[in-house]
Amino acid sequence: MELLSIGKFAKTVGVTTTTLRRMHQSGELIPAHISNGGTRYYSTEQLKLFQSSNNERIVIGYCRVSTPSQKDDLETQVQNVKSYMYAKGYKFDIIKDIGSGINYKKKGLKELINRIENNEVSKVVILYKDRLIRFGFELIEYLCEINNVEIEVIDNSECSKEKELTDDLIQVITVFANRLYGQHSKKTKRLINEVRNNADNKENQT
Repeated sequence: MELLSIGKFAKTVGVTTTTLRRMHQSGELIPAHISNGGTRYYSTEQLKLFQSSNNERIVIGYCRVSTPSQKDDLETQVQNVKSYMYAKGYKFDIIKDIGSGINYKKKGLKELINRIENNEVSKVVILYKDRLIRFGFELIEYLCEINNVEIEVIDNSECSKEKELTDDLIQVITVFANRLYGQHSKKTKRLINEVRNNADNKENQT
C-alpha cells in the first residue's frame, strides 16, 4: 500500500496540513499510519475517497441586504451573483439574508456556517466583501480556511451605501450606550438621535 506524507497529501487534495490535523483530532479522517516520530501518512485509497467527497460539495452564493425595504436590491444582487456563477460553470445554491452586517445571528448566515462545518461547501461567492459581514470578516475567512472553503469576492471595490453604514453605526452605538447609560437613559436616546439626525442632514445635503 502506497503512503503519502501529510504534506504531500495536503498539497494533492488542496487543503492545509492544519486542516488534516484537525480532521484527525475530530475523527473525520484518521491517517493510515503514524510513525514513531508522530508523522502522519495517508493511503492512496484515502486520497481517492477524499477527492470524491470534495467533488460532491457545491458553491454557495451568499447575498445580503440590511432591511426588508431593500428586497428589490436583494433580488438584483442575487441575479448578479447567479450570472457570475453560471458563467463560471459552478454548481451552486443561493442563500439570501436580510439583516445588518453586524448581526451574527441572521438565519442565512447561520445556515451558511452550518453547511461549511458539515463539509457541504467548496466555495462561497459574494458580490462585495461586506455583503458577507461588516466586521469580523477575517474570522469567517479563517473558518472557511480550516474547512477548505474558498471565499470568492466578485467586486473588490467599496460598495456600501451610506444608509446601510449609518444603520450599522447606530446599532453599534446603541449596544455600547445601553451598557454605559442603560437602555432607557436620556443620554442613550440623545446620542442615538444625534447620530441619526446628523446622517439625515448629510443625506439631504447631497
